[in-house]
Amino acid sequence: MRTTAYRHQAVVGVAVAALITVGCSNGRSVDASVPPQVGLIATSETAAPPAEVKLIGERDVEVTLTGPIAAKYASATERQRQALGKPLTGDRNAGTRESGVVFQQFQGGVITAKNDEAGTPGYITWGRIREAWNVPRDPEGVPAVTGENGSVGPLGAPTSDEDTVGELLVTTFEHGQISYDPTTARVEVTVNGKAVPAGL
Repeated sequence: MRTTAYRHQAVVGVAVAALITVGCSNGRSVDASVPPQVGLIATSETAAPPAEVKLIGERDVEVTLTGPIAAKYASATERQRQALGKPLTGDRNAGTRESGVVFQQFQGGVITAKNDEAGTPGYITWGRIREAWNVPRDPEGVPAVTGENGSVGPLGAPTSDEDTVGELLVTTFEHGQISYDPTTARVEVTVNGKAVPAGL
């Protein structure tokens, strides 16, 4: 409904400006080198993202999402919300990494953002791509028991949601990408331009 009201106000504003211009005319010719003066009313139709989102998490514990995590969850599609499921609770499942990356784990995925500053985009990572991202890897990206995984691993933090590229589902990260072929179940991991084993 707001959209209609704003458009109506803008149309009325332009019409009023046109009537004033015509009404103030004295019938004499106007120098063609002088550009006409027209005022427009600019309005925004985009609502500001919420400062926080409250959800009921596992074991019926209330979880409050804030900043980019709240904004991403609020803008998620119904399909994405259903796939994410309930937020997980506890310090291990939400917080801020040493790098500044903020995260909230869910039953079916995770929402991350590079930092907690307003306007920082959040991304959803889930499914086989999330599983490959969570494989511990050495600095070159090769799976290793003593390696790092997730945002502290060699791939870094996500820089996109899962996108469809041809037949593949692809998520990009700071230092690479992971692609998943739902037809063949093949997962490909690239770290710094080099293909590495998926480790799944």
